[in-house]
Amino acid sequence: MSKLRLPLFLVFYLLCNFSGVNSAVAQSKVKDLFKTKSPKIQYVRPDTTILIKYDEFPDDDSDADQSIFFNPKKELSIVSEDTSELDLGEQHIVEMSEEVLVDSTWVKIAGYYSIWDTRNINPYRMDGRQLKDTIDIKLYDPRNNRNYKMPLSETPITSHFGSRGGRWHYGTDIDLNTGDSIFAAFDGVIRINKWDGGGYGNYIVVRHYNGLETLYGHMSRTIAQTGQFVKAGDLIGLGGSTGRSSGPHLHYEVRYQGNPIDPENMYDFPDYLLKGESLVITSALFNYYNRAKGSSSAGRRTAYHTVRSGDTLSGISKKYGVSVSQIAKLNGMSTRTTLRVGRKLRVR
Repeated sequence: MSKLRLPLFLVFYLLCNFSGVNSAVAQSKVKDLFKTKSPKIQYVRPDTTILIKYDEFPDDDSDADQSIFFNPKKELSIVSEDTSELDLGEQHIVEMSEEVLVDSTWVKIAGYYSIWDTRNINPYRMDGRQLKDTIDIKLYDPRNNRNYKMPLSETPITSHFGSRGGRWHYGTDIDLNTGDSIFAAFDGVIRINKWDGGGYGNYIVVRHYNGLETLYGHMSRTIAQTGQFVKAGDLIGLGGSTGRSSGPHLHYEVRYQGNPIDPENMYDFPDYLLKGESLVITSALFNYYNRAKGSSSAGRRTAYHTVRSGDTLSGISKKYGVSVSQIAKLNGMSTRTTLRVGRKLRVR
């Protein structure tokens, strides 16, 4: 196995005087990006011996709720900043030409650090519907030691990407047991390791060589740390039910510049494999935004289902995109309750 060789390089500060006065001060500082001191993130780890029961909706101020920009903000005007504070959660736009040798493959450092933010899931301010080009992303390349790994050793889906309970679900939920191993899907660097009590719970975001990012939510424990280089298949955390979760599962997201992509466009989960070596990204992939915005604005409206002959709780839950346990909770009943034809069940 080749070792990670990290060169030293010079980073220039560019300080702009916004009052219109032309002044610039440049100074240099030698820093090894991959050995940057990580911040101390203060949060309370949950007791994983207790199953945490929450609604499947994120709080309005949670990371999950704020991870989408339907109206992209104004682009930053800063050209270059010091990357010595890389892991302090600050946003940076970095211009570099230095290269780093990772597993015998030369890659541009800017490929990882052009925009680097250790706190915000979506710092890119890019609306996928505005893409003009067709982007062909090579997901894996065995010839160059670029492999892939499914995020879990088994991948039974419990909830799909799309509208759910009056809100939009931006990932795929995969069933697991608390403590199950969770793996990095592709080679990359850990960008976020954080606690989001109102949504994702313990979660990690990995930025990959291929231009995508993947998010792993509701973990009982995170293992990989911010700034750490990981190979596909490396252990990054353990499964759980932290945050807004109704039971142990992995909430798995795939994103391109902050824009969620339906993981089932890439994965054949039942057959435990990727659908192909490449993923073609166009603006059409993000047309769901129009429906998602409508779902979000609809809020958490109360809805009911009238039980018909042959109905089951699992069938009703799939129809409305909510969990069986949530329907039982809303109606003060057990998940084993026999359904009576004509009964009205609250589903959200």
